Amino acid sequence: MKYFKLPDLGEGLPEAEIVEWHIKEGDTVAVDQLLVSVETAKAIVEVPSPQQGIIAKLFGKEGDIIHTGEPLIEYANEQEQDSGTVVGKMAQPLSESADHFHIGRPEHNTQNFARATPAIRSLAKHLDVDINQIKGTGPEGVITTDDVERAKNLNRQAGNADQLSGTRRTMAKNMARAHAEVVPVTLYEEADIHKWAKGTDTTIRLIRAIGIACQEVPAMNAWFDGETLSRRIIPYVDLGVAVDTPEGLFVPVLRDITNRSSKNLRKGLNAIREDVKKRTIPAKELQGATITLSNFGTIAGKFASPIVVPPQVTIVGAGVTREQPVAYKSKVAIHPILPISITFDHRPITGGEAARFLNTLIKDLQKKK
Repeated sequence: MKYFKLPDLGEGLPEAEIVEWHIKEGDTVAVDQLLVSVETAKAIVEVPSPQQGIIAKLFGKEGDIIHTGEPLIEYANEQEQDSGTVVGKMAQPLSESADHFHIGRPEHNTQNFARATPAIRSLAKHLDVDINQIKGTGPEGVITTDDVERAKNLNRQAGNADQLSGTRRTMAKNMARAHAEVVPVTLYEEADIHKWAKGTDTTIRLIRAIGIACQEVPAMNAWFDGETLSRRIIPYVDLGVAVDTPEGLFVPVLRDITNRSSKNLRKGLNAIREDVKKRTIPAKELQGATITLSNFGTIAGKFASPIVVPPQVTIVGAGVTREQPVAYKSKVAIHPILPISITFDHRPITGGEAARFLNTLIKDLQKKK
């Protein structure tokens, strides 16, 4: 018999969540027939069969986490013994992303394996407590009777906890990594945009200004490796654009923003947002951003301290545009004011570089067109 194991999906992550099986045990499948949809790095990836055969067993159910190299499927009509290798090979996306620049230490298996005796596991099952969500207080983290009963009481008082999965799970891990590695500093400023024509596309103006600021201060458009203390300044600007969805935060990438027209940028932005909404965006389109924009002002908020996610070193945040009194030509006038926040990693970036970047950004936003 032979096993098909979860391939490296080319996203730099060691695991994927099973979203939907498209076959069942006993089915006969053909080469390239869709087997399963999995989610990793905020993208739904469809995994095809590398060979024809009869499905003897499915390893895992919808919602389970499978790690790279672990078996997904057992084929029943293979007589040779499993060699321990992956059957087939998923295509690797080719892009200038963090996958081509070693960043920090590799991630480890993050699945929670509870340390508990059979009696304690039996108790947890009897009390309807998920033992994998309990932090043991016994020697070397062993789960005790008191731990299980404490968890049961908490469930009774506050309800059962839901394990984060999919996009929210990835977001939580990325935020924890950023908090552990980055030394963040945030600068705030306001752009007086009263010269803009009515109906000006705020997001496209922000994208253009970020591109111009990156060209003026290239150090802000870079990847940084905290372990080797090495910096790579990127010669093009691939902008990650934060997109809020009910499933969590997605950050698709708008490529090469400095060499595209406003019309082309808007068309590209609409396309990637629609792909995110439909959950059809390719994995490679969520990789390789060199700087990020969080336009939270489309919802609410004035200033913020956006989170820089390694290997990037800069994120720009834009708040809600408000009509405010300002001193203009020796008089008080009411102008639309766009609040801007930039967070940068102070390890490779100096305060002067960040201030010059912000100054260039504001100057371009304040132009008429």
